[in-house]
Amino acid sequence: MLRHTCALLLILIVKVGFCQKQEIVAGALSSSGLNAKKIDALVDSITRGIYPNSHSLLIYKNNKLVLEKYFTGKDEQWGDDLGIVQYNLALLHDMRSVSKSVVSACMGIAIAQGKIKSVDEKVFDFFKEYQQYRNEGREQLTIRHFLTMTSGLKWNENMSYDNPENSEIQMNKSSDPAKFVLSQPLIHAPGKVWNYSGGTTEILARIIEKCTGKNVHEFAKEFLFAPLGITNSYWSGYSTPAAASGLRLTSRDALKFGILYLQNGKWRNNQLIPEQYVRESTTSYVDVDDTAGYGFQFWIINETVNGKTYTWTTAMGNGGQRIFIDQKNNMVVVMTAGNYNQWDFQFDSAAIIRSIYKAVE
Repeated sequence: MLRHTCALLLILIVKVGFCQKQEIVAGALSSSGLNAKKIDALVDSITRGIYPNSHSLLIYKNNKLVLEKYFTGKDEQWGDDLGIVQYNLALLHDMRSVSKSVVSACMGIAIAQGKIKSVDEKVFDFFKEYQQYRNEGREQLTIRHFLTMTSGLKWNENMSYDNPENSEIQMNKSSDPAKFVLSQPLIHAPGKVWNYSGGTTEILARIIEKCTGKNVHEFAKEFLFAPLGITNSYWSGYSTPAAASGLRLTSRDALKFGILYLQNGKWRNNQLIPEQYVRESTTSYVDVDDTAGYGFQFWIINETVNGKTYTWTTAMGNGGQRIFIDQKNNMVVVMTAGNYNQWDFQFDSAAIIRSIYKAVE
């Protein structure tokens, strides 16, 4: 009798422990508030290659994972050919510039820890070794300017990342990436003009490292990934992690990151990122074009689908890597793909998200 009771107790403990580890709850697509037939048709179109070289599509709606699909396609790791990959929930995928949003999250955590005072600290206060560049207006640069990509420093990523003239490629291959960024000429007053720059992310990551003693991947693993239950990650780079583009995660773990922002920085009753910082991160500080703005290393997108205007926060990476976060509709969508440096085809991640919103009921 005692042995039987102990066995039942052990089963109960195992079950309770298992339940506590269930961080993402599955749900039925049919009861999600999405038209299941339209979503099924979208998945079928992806399978048939209408949306080329897609690798995964996950939809989290009303606090449940209602769709998780993986596909097979050509891929690469930070430029190195991987051939044809059959994706599943366990395989890492290049996140490319989604990395920028993760660096932003790490900055918010470092501020919460008191390692960094605020986003309005002067950047050159952290780089005593580069004081020769603290002039000609660069002395006014703050962390906020780098978070919002409004530093005003000369930078050109408006070309393929295969082009050696691309500023990010030049930075990554330089002997001193931080010096490369901070020595660039100031061509606009800080805070006035938005210009897409992986250099801003590199500087944010270096500030985190200087203030915490951990590089951005080490810091993320301890204070962001571990609390989210993310145990497998990789961050490509040369001597240090390439902050702007090197992170690799599974699609399921990318979804966890999106859910964290959907919940205003809270995960399992723990406030991992200050709520105010999350709200600032997902507020548009500058208009990029008619439909897009930019926050703290996040895109803020406004788009009209079927006569309704939707707003979503997006972590966005080259090749079709996307985390769409829509608080109003309580939804997170994750996509991965292998369409690196392809900017002009019609059936891309933007087309997929429009199809999903056509299914919102």
